[in-house]
Amino acid sequence: MTEAPTRVRSFIDLAAFAARSDLLAASGDGAWEANRQALSLPAGPVGVAVMRLSGQGSQAALAADEFVIVLDGALTLHQNTDIIDVPARHSVVIPASLPFSWTARTATTVIVMRCASGPAGADRLVPIDEAAALTPSNPPLADLLVGPTPSCRNFTDYRSANGEFVCGTWDSTPYTRVAMPYRHYELMHLTQGAVTFVDGAGRKATYCEGDVFLVEQGAECSWESTVQVKKVYAIYRPA
Repeated sequence: MTEAPTRVRSFIDLAAFAARSDLLAASGDGAWEANRQALSLPAGPVGVAVMRLSGQGSQAALAADEFVIVLDGALTLHQNTDIIDVPARHSVVIPASLPFSWTARTATTVIVMRCASGPAGADRLVPIDEAAALTPSNPPLADLLVGPTPSCRNFTDYRSANGEFVCGTWDSTPYTRVAMPYRHYELMHLTQGAVTFVDGAGRKATYCEGDVFLVEQGAECSWESTVQVKKVYAIYRPA
């Protein structure tokens, strides 16, 4: 018996994944969770899916935190007195246990990263503030760097109660890093610059401003950026 080859964990272009989906737009109560096409990932606390929505609907409390980024169209979320507008290429976190309602422009396409690792870290909708003031953060480990140490900055918009699911904004001066094993999942939306990755199988890809992609837990990827980079991120890192 011949065993199927093991797929190398890598980076995944989520906009391309959404473009391949034949999912039709849906509306109405419950469509938020029901009308999804999931990315094939190993069983665990993290799931990534594409949704297409039109019109309006309501959603009972979610069982897990969800990071939401609109690829095309526009979305408005209502929760108690909060009204959050989410235009294309903007993001929001919906903490677990929050019921909400929504309205969507015709055929709005959304990527959702769901994390069920622990209790929510907020009791209201959390928009990702791309204009937030960033503060210095730790650079990559020195033994992974090829060349100068970059200057990195961060702002955290959301952190789950157990600290395992974190969403926010980060930027960095250019740097090159050798391949390292990712013990976490990270969804990235580049809002400035470009990054080139090479995975453990030698596959290479460059992502640029506006791109949305996922680096899988267990991937071994290098990083090369020759210009200033800024990104919105959603990270699941087990404790």
